[in-house]
Amino acid sequence: MAARRPINPSRRISETGAVLSSSSLQSRSRSPYLSIALILGALFVIGYLYRGQGGFGNPKALNRAEGDVSCTIEVERAIPILKKVYGNSILKVLHVGPETCFVVSRLIKEEGTEAFGVEPYDVEDADEACKRLVHKGLVRVADIKFPLPYKAKSFPLVIVSDALDYLSPRYLNRSLPALTRLSSDGLVIFTGHPRKQKSKSVDKAKYGCSAKLRSSTWWIRYFLQMSLEENEAATKKFEQAAAKRSFTSNCQIFHLKSYR
Repeated sequence: MAARRPINPSRRISETGAVLSSSSLQSRSRSPYLSIALILGALFVIGYLYRGQGGFGNPKALNRAEGDVSCTIEVERAIPILKKVYGNSILKVLHVGPETCFVVSRLIKEEGTEAFGVEPYDVEDADEACKRLVHKGLVRVADIKFPLPYKAKSFPLVIVSDALDYLSPRYLNRSLPALTRLSSDGLVIFTGHPRKQKSKSVDKAKYGCSAKLRSSTWWIRYFLQMSLEENEAATKKFEQAAAKRSFTSNCQIFHLKSYR
């Protein structure tokens, strides 16, 4: 019987090397697709965050990225509670503040609700959906330091968020009473909380000045000074409805009666 020939070590290595070389080629052939997928994923995330910064794309992503708290987000969360408190008054609403396109787009989804908005700052970088709302006349770009183009009691309910914090007392004295005159049933204010939020340097680039976050004591004293009456009944209803829904806000919420 013929003896078995010994295995050639060099042949085994070369075969193993060929296999490794084949795997390497397969890996290399897949790597461009993996790179493209990663790039597209990164672009999607960046685009999503940017959309929140511009138009009425949900700004939650932007705020989470910056670690900020937006009172405009709080308005969106509070809509079911506001419906409980104000009933039919919320069927026609004016929202005033940054990212108003987001709030208006959310409100008009409610059955039978008319919603309008005032954006105090430029919407040049807003997305196309927001610009369509402006084109339709549902959203106006206007400086709230000056009279707004609406008649007295044009809206049952007016909601303001993230806007009054950027006004000095000089302009606040003019703007807040004017906003209460626009409503027939009340004004709801969402304003920053000095203990839960902080004024950021980036605000100045967008709004021209940093936000001045005032305490609830300051606001209550200010309302008395300006003869603006708090709506205690609405405040109580809101607190009760919020408790049932386990709603807590990082912003201060005030309910004022319409200016008589």
